[in-house]
Amino acid sequence: MGHEVFVVTGQPNYGFDRILEGYEKVRDEVINGVKVHRCKLYPRGKSRLSIIRNYLSFWRNSKRYIRHLKEEFDVVYSMSLSPITSVSGANIYAKKHHVPHVLHCLDLWPESTVVTHAIKPNSLFYKILYVWSKKIYSKADKILISSPSFRGYFKDVLHLPDDNIVDAYQPALIIPQKGPDVVYEHPFNIVYAGNIGTIQMVEKLVEATEKASEKVDVALHLIGMGARQEAVKKYIEEHNLGGRVYFYGPKARALTVAYYPNATALAVTLEKGGYVGKTIPNKLTSSLYYGRPILACIQGDGREILEQAQGTVFASEESSESLEEAILKLCSLSEAELKTLGQNNLKYYEEHLSFQILLDKITDELISAKTR
Repeated sequence: MGHEVFVVTGQPNYGFDRILEGYEKVRDEVINGVKVHRCKLYPRGKSRLSIIRNYLSFWRNSKRYIRHLKEEFDVVYSMSLSPITSVSGANIYAKKHHVPHVLHCLDLWPESTVVTHAIKPNSLFYKILYVWSKKIYSKADKILISSPSFRGYFKDVLHLPDDNIVDAYQPALIIPQKGPDVVYEHPFNIVYAGNIGTIQMVEKLVEATEKASEKVDVALHLIGMGARQEAVKKYIEEHNLGGRVYFYGPKARALTVAYYPNATALAVTLEKGGYVGKTIPNKLTSSLYYGRPILACIQGDGREILEQAQGTVFASEESSESLEEAILKLCSLSEAELKTLGQNNLKYYEEHLSFQILLDKITDELISAKTR
């Protein structure tokens, strides 16, 4: 779109327990015309200590780099996943160079640490994170929220004014497919691709598929990684589900999407705990784009979108039994009915959530922040 973009990020390491080969000493590179600086960080592993060291190393090193960054820019845009401390450098640059900082909130802190049971809500550590998070949020000139329900968290929990908070969905990460469509051995196939964490209900999805497979010839295909991946793999092995539940581990997105065209449905599952449970996961938006039926167990903003799209079979409760019922209902639909569900999803995406529509929205907010 003609803008000059400079990115400050870290070395790729999430889910691999190490810095990826070839990136150990990479500091600066250019990707599709975008200048990228990669700050050194401690790789995230499975232990809580390694996660803390990972967070703190980027927080420290990114701030140090940005303090000495002399290039002039019109606006700072930060994308806030976990942890919120990762965008601290954005506030530093904005203050030093007298430019606005637009923070795009895709995850809530410290709420996420509570929902994932990382820390207890009444602990001293939570109180420290609460004050720290609120301070970082309050310094941003404008906050874009990827889920409308986040507004309530800023108002009721963080007690921040909402006059600088704007709804702006996260654009789906759409990558061209590499290779032919995957052809399945089973007549019915559910695909889950994404984070295999503590709130994604993947284990319940596996259990549901195990039970449903006793009645219909259905298989579950899992692509991704996360905190619960070893538990999922162990369950598959102990229950001899190798021919029914396929765990592929992480795959490049260009390879992952090859599993979608012939899938019976794409799974979108998220526990409803707290404000985080009302999040619109990026996988939801991209699932709409690929025009397949969706199997979902989700509440809040995500459920509202799927209900409007009219291309989803919902599990009534967060249980393997309810997910099993939803799977069996999907498998009972005719080819014409499944096709209609997929077409409804694609239509909704094109009319409301296309990459260009959401990108234009974000760009407008950046420009308005600059001209305010």
